[in-house]
Amino acid sequence: MPAVACFVDTAVAPPPGYSFSWDNTPTSLPAPEPFSGVPPPANTTIADVDSAVWSPSDSAALYKVDKWGAPYFAVNNSGDISVRPYGTATLPHQEIDLLKVVKKASDPDSSGGLGLQLPLIVRFPDILKNRLESLQSAFDLAIQSQGYDSHYQGVYPVKCNQDRFVVEDIVKFGSGFRFGLEAGSKPELLLAMSCLCNGSAEALLVCNGFKDAEYISLALIGRKLSLNTVIVLEQEEELDLVIDMSRKLAVRPVIGLRAKLRTKHSGHFGSTSGEKGKFGLTTTQILRVVKKLEKFGMLDCLQLLHFHIGSQIPTTALLADGVGEAAQLYCELVRLGASMKVIDIGGGLGIDYDGSKSTDSDISVSYGLDEYATAVVKAVSFVCGRKQIKHPVICSESGRAIVSHHSILVFEAVSATSRDAPVMSKLTLHSFVEGLAEEARADYGHLSAAAFRGENETCLIYADQLKQRCVEQFKEGNLGIEQLAAVDGLCDLVSKAAGAADPVRTYNVNLSVFTSIPDFWGIEQVFPIVPIHKLDQRPGARGILSDLTCDSDGKIDKFIGGESSLPLHDLEGSGGYYLGMFLGGAYQEALGGVHNLFGGPSVVRVSQSDGPHSFAVTRAVPGPSCGDVLRVMQHEPELMFEMLKHRIEEFVQSNEDGLALANGIASSFHNMPYLVAGSSSCCLTAAANGGNGYYYCNGDEYGGGADSTAAAGEDEQWTYCCA
Repeated sequence: MPAVACFVDTAVAPPPGYSFSWDNTPTSLPAPEPFSGVPPPANTTIADVDSAVWSPSDSAALYKVDKWGAPYFAVNNSGDISVRPYGTATLPHQEIDLLKVVKKASDPDSSGGLGLQLPLIVRFPDILKNRLESLQSAFDLAIQSQGYDSHYQGVYPVKCNQDRFVVEDIVKFGSGFRFGLEAGSKPELLLAMSCLCNGSAEALLVCNGFKDAEYISLALIGRKLSLNTVIVLEQEEELDLVIDMSRKLAVRPVIGLRAKLRTKHSGHFGSTSGEKGKFGLTTTQILRVVKKLEKFGMLDCLQLLHFHIGSQIPTTALLADGVGEAAQLYCELVRLGASMKVIDIGGGLGIDYDGSKSTDSDISVSYGLDEYATAVVKAVSFVCGRKQIKHPVICSESGRAIVSHHSILVFEAVSATSRDAPVMSKLTLHSFVEGLAEEARADYGHLSAAAFRGENETCLIYADQLKQRCVEQFKEGNLGIEQLAAVDGLCDLVSKAAGAADPVRTYNVNLSVFTSIPDFWGIEQVFPIVPIHKLDQRPGARGILSDLTCDSDGKIDKFIGGESSLPLHDLEGSGGYYLGMFLGGAYQEALGGVHNLFGGPSVVRVSQSDGPHSFAVTRAVPGPSCGDVLRVMQHEPELMFEMLKHRIEEFVQSNEDGLALANGIASSFHNMPYLVAGSSSCCLTAAANGGNGYYYCNGDEYGGGADSTAAAGEDEQWTYCCA
């Protein structure tokens, strides 16, 4: 490296007979190896890798897209992420280029876009439908192949994603095979009751969670409305409320009970399982419930057994163990006289977030839908057959497996830390060395000698020692900021010349981890994160992702495969650099908060279409505005604006300037809290644009309504000046 050719000068003379230059001579340090994206094969040299042509298939392998993404995501020939809405049944012309969806959503309406601001959630209801059909098909096949004498009908736990259109889609898509809903609170129960009015009459409405008299009354009213509600007892005390409220409302209830099984899932997601789990009844409590129901002539009301050994069950062996134990308990309840009909195996059907098919990981599972269904049906069939008990209806609450794939979070990297080592002239180096204290000059001398000998590791040690001495000098006031910067630059040069890997860069992304990926910082859940374009190019750096929040936890530094950084491309040119977080359709939206008052993302709903781009945006909703998130924390944006408006009147002399400032502030209340790429942050710019912070989807063009978070009259109320 030419910039380091002046590494040795008159300040520290080289040993006799040595001449120093940073080239390919034996006396120089080797040039650093460039980051190549993926490790080269054992019989390939670095030069061969550098000259090789990078292809989309290389990126698919690098980011493991074909493993965690199958069958819904792939890398297309353009180097973009491709969405396959029908899974393995998707035809080539039906694939959807995710980048084109993002462009359609984010481009201004003047360019044919929707003008939505990022971050953006892209929903694919076709994938949701495919997941439901695939789950049902897996159980139907297992039931048929094993001669099982009953059927499967699942329920979707709405806590996974309570979005109206997600729940309504599930009810609509699942109506043909009696798919129902599960609720765990009063608002969820109200939601489920209203949605199932349009569902199958046989669909189960499983009522879980802690209950009071109002919750139980709502569930019983559901039965009056011909909804197939089942009240699952989580605590023994709830039975008294059920008996009392059913008498008052003159409704014969259908009762289930949740059992605390001895089978325990040892992973993070198994904390609710086992005898010490948060929910459910022990065998002693179950016997007391049976006796009390018998006493009141209501034992025939007990028809469902529910259990849950944890989400992300890693193996079918553990699953079969738990289902087998529950089936034994089911048979015992039949023996005691209960009119049992349904065994609800709870959740647990896992997602392979990293594509590793690992048996000992919280983010992977070693089976697919078919293996899962087969293990369940086989375990129930074996126990009931041995006990000569009629096969029950099998129900599952597989929320994570149903909704995870259908939703993609897309966000933009807006900047990245520089990795360019500063150029240091011989004069600058001489001046720098002259200003060092004696000990630091000695370190520099040792560094020079090690460089002449070609001892790379020793160079790095002395460079670090020199840097630490200079830091101490700076703290004592004996070294200026220019010299401190110079030693940083010198050490960077030494590190690069010694062949050290490029430092991991920080990519600043237009996102709030706390709002959009809460499981990452809350429980260290790892999701696949991939650039959604430029995948036909070799990534030239490794980076971590830092969000917009003023919090040290607002970063993503753990990735699938146990990696602490992610291969990324340089941010160069215009057009933006877009990343996607995949498999996050479950829980993330429901758990997100308003840290730093960042609200949720914009949302588009995309269906496969026979149009020129294979998709149609059927719904587009801008994310919450600054005013919206302020209201969440009990602030009143209208009063806040009035306060600022009066302040403008008091301190701004020019009426014209005052009007423009007021309009700009009003516009800021209506815009999203996230950064707007490529535009000024000045309020006057927003005012000049008429306060139009975002655009809405044209329902006539896209076949669906577009939501607005602000009424039309609200803009007029907030406008401080006439047009």
